Amino acid sequence: MKQSTLIWTMLMVFGGLSLIFIQFNRGKGEVYVREVPVEAKASSKTSPEQTYRWSTYQQVPEKEKGKPGVSFSLSRTLGLWVAAFCTLAIFSFLYGDNPLYKFTEAVFVGVSAAYAMVVAFWTEIVTNLFAKLFPGFARMSFLPDISEDVQSDLLYLIPLVLSVLLLWRLAPKGSWIARWPLAFFIGATAGIRLISYLEADFIGQIQNTIMPFIVFDSKGSFLWIESLRNTIVILGVTSCMVYFFFSIEHEGVVKYISRLGVWFLMVTFGASFAYTVMGRIALLSGRLDFLFNNWLGI
Repeated sequence: MKQSTLIWTMLMVFGGLSLIFIQFNRGKGEVYVREVPVEAKASSKTSPEQTYRWSTYQQVPEKEKGKPGVSFSLSRTLGLWVAAFCTLAIFSFLYGDNPLYKFTEAVFVGVSAAYAMVVAFWTEIVTNLFAKLFPGFARMSFLPDISEDVQSDLLYLIPLVLSVLLLWRLAPKGSWIARWPLAFFIGATAGIRLISYLEADFIGQIQNTIMPFIVFDSKGSFLWIESLRNTIVILGVTSCMVYFFFSIEHEGVVKYISRLGVWFLMVTFGASFAYTVMGRIALLSGRLDFLFNNWLGI
C-alpha cells in the first residue's frame, strides 16, 4: 500500500469513528418532524365532490423534540448522515484523488442523470407528448386534471416520429437515420436561441448604451453622479469597440483609445472572475453550514 493511500485511509477511518462517537454521545445528527394534516377537495362532472385527507411531515428544530406531535424521523436522519458522508468524501479531494472521492463522484453523476431523466419523462414525454396525443387515457392513468374537452392533437405525431428516428442511433445498422432528427433539433434550437439572444442581449445592450452624457432631473438640477456613470459606460463601450476594430492601425489617438478599452476589458474580466469565485465561496459556506449546523449542531 502506498504511503499516501495509508494516510488518507487512516484519516478517514479515525475521523469517521470519532465523528460517530461524538454524535451518539451528544445526541446530535438527528432529525425530528411534526405531522401536519392536509385536506383537499376534488370533483368532476361524473362524480360528486370528494374530500381527501393525508399527512405531511415538517422538519422542526431539535429543541422541539418531546413536544406533542413531534417524532424522530429515521429516514430523514439517514439522509442527513448520507449527505454529510458525501460532503466529506468530496472534500477529501483536497488531499488528493482517492477511491472515496471517485465513488461519491460516480454516485452524484448517476443520481443527477437519473433525476434529469425522470423529470424529463414526466414533464416532456408524459405532459407534452402523451397527454396531447391520448388525453383520455392520460386523464385516467396519470393526469386527472386534464379537461374532458381536450381532443387529440395529431401534430404531435411529428415529434414522436422524430424521437423514434433518433433512437436508431443505438442500432448497429441504419444509424444514419438519426442524423435527420438530430439536424432538425440542432437547427431549431439554434434558431430559437438566436432570436432570444438578439432580443435579450444584443438589442438590450444597445438600448442600455444609448444614454445622455449630461443628466438633469425634473426640476432642471444637474445630476453629476448619473452623468459620470453614463459617461464612463459610453467611454468603455466605445473604447472596447475600437480595440476590436483591427481594420486600421492602432497608432496615434486610436492607440490610446484601444489601450483604454483594454483597461475596461481587464476590469470586466476581473469582476466576472470575482463573481465566479464569490459563487463558489457561497457554495462552500453552504456546505460548511450544513456540516456544522444541520449535522453537528454546533
